[in-house]
Amino acid sequence: MGSLFRSEEMSLVQLFIQPEAAYHTISELGEAGVVQFKDLNEDVSSFQRKFVNEVRRCDEMERILRYIETEIKKDKIMIPEPSEIPRAPFPREMIDLEAHLESTEGDIKKLSDNEAKLKTNLLELIELQQVLEKTRGLFNEQDEHRTSMESRSLILDEVNASGVGGQHLSFMAGVINRERVPAFERMIWRVSRGNVFLRQAPIEKPLEDPTVGQDVFKTVFVIFFQGEQLQSRMRTICTGFHATLYICPNVRKDREELENNLRTRVEDLNTVINQTNDHRQRVLSTVTKELYNWSVMVKKMKAIYHTLNMFNVDISTRCLIGECWIPVKARQVVQQALNDGCEQSGSTIRSFLNVVPTMETPPTFNNTNKFTKGFQNLIDAYGVASYREVNPALYTIISFPFLFAVMFGDAGHGVIILLSGLIMVLREKKIMAEKISGEIAKIFFGGRYIILLMGLFSIYTGMIYNDVFSRSVNIFGSGWVVTYDNTTMVENKFLQLNPNGSYTGSPYEFGLDPVWQLATNKILFLNSFKMKLSIIFGVVHMIFGVCLSVANHLYFRNYASIFLEFLPQLVFLVLIFLWMVVMMFLKWIMFSASYEPPYSPGCAPSILILFINMMLFKSSEPLDKCKEYMFDGQKELQLAFFVCAIVCVPVMLLGKPIYIKLSKKPTVHKHNGNGSNGDINGIELQTSTAHTHEAPQNGHGHGDDMGEILITQIIHTIEYVLSTISHTASYLRLWALSLAHAQLSEVLWHMVMHMGFTFGLYVGGAVLFFIFGAWAIGTLVILVLMEGLSAFLHTLRLHWVEFMSKFYDGAGYAFTPFCFKRLIDEDEAEEK
Repeated sequence: MGSLFRSEEMSLVQLFIQPEAAYHTISELGEAGVVQFKDLNEDVSSFQRKFVNEVRRCDEMERILRYIETEIKKDKIMIPEPSEIPRAPFPREMIDLEAHLESTEGDIKKLSDNEAKLKTNLLELIELQQVLEKTRGLFNEQDEHRTSMESRSLILDEVNASGVGGQHLSFMAGVINRERVPAFERMIWRVSRGNVFLRQAPIEKPLEDPTVGQDVFKTVFVIFFQGEQLQSRMRTICTGFHATLYICPNVRKDREELENNLRTRVEDLNTVINQTNDHRQRVLSTVTKELYNWSVMVKKMKAIYHTLNMFNVDISTRCLIGECWIPVKARQVVQQALNDGCEQSGSTIRSFLNVVPTMETPPTFNNTNKFTKGFQNLIDAYGVASYREVNPALYTIISFPFLFAVMFGDAGHGVIILLSGLIMVLREKKIMAEKISGEIAKIFFGGRYIILLMGLFSIYTGMIYNDVFSRSVNIFGSGWVVTYDNTTMVENKFLQLNPNGSYTGSPYEFGLDPVWQLATNKILFLNSFKMKLSIIFGVVHMIFGVCLSVANHLYFRNYASIFLEFLPQLVFLVLIFLWMVVMMFLKWIMFSASYEPPYSPGCAPSILILFINMMLFKSSEPLDKCKEYMFDGQKELQLAFFVCAIVCVPVMLLGKPIYIKLSKKPTVHKHNGNGSNGDINGIELQTSTAHTHEAPQNGHGHGDDMGEILITQIIHTIEYVLSTISHTASYLRLWALSLAHAQLSEVLWHMVMHMGFTFGLYVGGAVLFFIFGAWAIGTLVILVLMEGLSAFLHTLRLHWVEFMSKFYDGAGYAFTPFCFKRLIDEDEAEEK
């Protein structure tokens, strides 16, 4: 909880490690994941660092692993993940792993090349078979004993009949891709000027092309021509269109003999290919079992050597020196990792760490768990907290789902959200094991606990509003009674109940009275009720945000800011806007239907008019027997409040610049002690009115330029004064979205679901089945998803702007430790 309230204390330490123990030590630190290394060789090229050769070897092994993985996926073999992630191998094992991977790559490449060659030969044989089969009818051989010349004469007659003419014709046959046939035919016609005879026949079944690994459709063609010149041109065109030419005998006996030989060769080649595939499958299946382990080990080795390249080499003492940020609480963990690295390497000289005083701003580290991580991500999306400043995530755990529920406010819809979050929470281990690839699904799963709490709070506010799918429930009985007879009720369509006589005085036990669901003035009542609630919640939320700035002032010892910033801000906010909230409660308490004027409901003043008159020093004429104010002395009290609030403005405007001018000392203040290091970024005085703990870089603030300080203070003062008005109005979105959600839900009920109640008993039951489906889909899509997303975004804005701007800076940078698990997860996410 302490880490969630304020980030962990960080220390900058130096690690002194012996070269023989460096690899094992970094491996242990990577498993622990508690250190963030600094690059001490920023000016050195990556090609000139000490362990560049080892990194290159790891890159080569990663290339081999990617090739093997591609071949495995090509054969559609599943890659299993082990139950335990292996540790980084020892340096001496790197040579064995490298040799084994190279040998495996060579075997797979050899098998792949052999398979490609065999499939290429098979494709040629199949294409030749198709050529012989498709050209069989073109030669029109009817007599088994007809000579080759007679067969050629029949073809010549057919060609002459087609207009080609000529004698002593030659031909060439081949196969071409089907999509190239039209262009191929046009090109032949233009080049030959119509002096060729082209016949084509498509191959029905697709053929597998081993070069691209995909099925392609091809067409058999035969070109008849006369002369050597046309023959040369036809060959050139076939080569340009990547057509494959085959020698086709024109004697029937030779073709039959060739077909028989081809049939035998295809069968033999299929047998060889099947055996080659089986052997390849066995090899890949064996490799698949170890592929994930090899990949993890290579990634860890590469990360270790990358980290070692950040170290300085001390030639005099023959040791590696590195700097890193560590949480103060994890110092023993780091020391233990150093000792374990020395033991694994067998080094007799122990490694040690030394805390280094620094003026640098440490990284921000908030230690979270699976429940608080989602809320912390919401805050970090706005900006990572400055070092050791108050973390809003702790309070967001309650305030975020509550403000969402105020806008969403439907118990039925809240149950749907609750079930959605509950399913993801109960099945989180299974879902995490499946490793979600969709970005939207990851966002929903990451915020599963947020969704769970939003559902719980929505059920609560829905019961307060007495709103369940736009319907009300009557569990405890209404507090209103009808005092009119039947005749009066029938003759008066818009009859109103008198609160003084029709109300029993006993309120509904929990939430709103269900009678408001039937009232014609329901919207007027809910409009006033929810608007006042939004103002109350907004003012309380902003005051709480201003009060949180005190924790920052006290921690960074900016005591002057407490008196010159916090107190004037709080007084200004309390005396104006909190007073408006107090007037709401006074109005609810002091005025009742059972009271006589001037405390009857008709004499109740408008809070908005009172507030405007307070700002403008105006008065309004009250009604007869009524008073302008709720109690005696209210006018004078409001005047005093307003004068005190106005006095706070020049204090906020000039207090800090005058103090800086009179103090005549630097604005930077360092905490004593070397434990946190980040305490040096505490500042005696800053110019921000929202918070005074910002850590300027290089240990200096705005300097001694009083003009700059004064201008900055003017800007922040004007911003705060105006923001108190705009932020208070911004909380009215709680009222607007709540009212809109309730009305939209009611409209959907009356326009869709209510249609099923207009039919008869039997017909209505059948129609209601389909109408309920339409209503359910509309409820899920429009009211739960779209309205829920809208309420979520508005709630996020209320926290980022209206709440966090009062105390939160968000100018830090995140602590990114050297952690094997994080590196592996990031690599897998990039691959997906």
